[in-house]
Amino acid sequence: MTEIIIASHNLHKIKEMQAIFNHPDVVLISLNDLDDHDEVEETGLTFEENALLKAKYYATKYQKLAISDDSGLVVSALQGRPGVFSARYSGKGDYENNLKVLEEMKHEQNRDAYFVSVIVLCYPNGRSINYEGRAYGKIATEMKGSNGFGYDSIFIDPETGLHFAELTDEKKNKISHRSKALSKLKENINEIINHK
Repeated sequence: MTEIIIASHNLHKIKEMQAIFNHPDVVLISLNDLDDHDEVEETGLTFEENALLKAKYYATKYQKLAISDDSGLVVSALQGRPGVFSARYSGKGDYENNLKVLEEMKHEQNRDAYFVSVIVLCYPNGRSINYEGRAYGKIATEMKGSNGFGYDSIFIDPETGLHFAELTDEKKNKISHRSKALSKLKENINEIINHK
């Protein structure tokens, strides 16, 4: 059994990644499992840079494979904001972040947006591979749903017409940006776990 560290303290993200990944030869362990409370500062200007900072830190620290997801919401009418600042857009929490986007979008006709997830897998020797997934949709005019986290309550899935926060975990985990990025990683899994 190969252990891969999820370089995150975000319980929602950890749970989602473990549910999506679900591979018989791999166990994803979290920083909570390791009782590790180190915080890696996200000083990167891109999703890739931030994910690499975290994955590389823990892969080197534990001499194990590590994966890190940096993800966010990209809104066309807001010139790509909140982007890499998605988690800290309002300086407060998810609810306030959603309110800020809704306020900024109040008079916008173009509601196009997408979620992006960049997952970086880092080997103990520092070598890394990037995997990117996107989920395209629209920004709603109000929050709906009680499932999910982040911007799920204001993001409309075009296929179902539902807000991401109205979808079941099972449905969201099939179409989300994070599941698309992790699916690409899983295609490489034999090579990854047999690395020397």
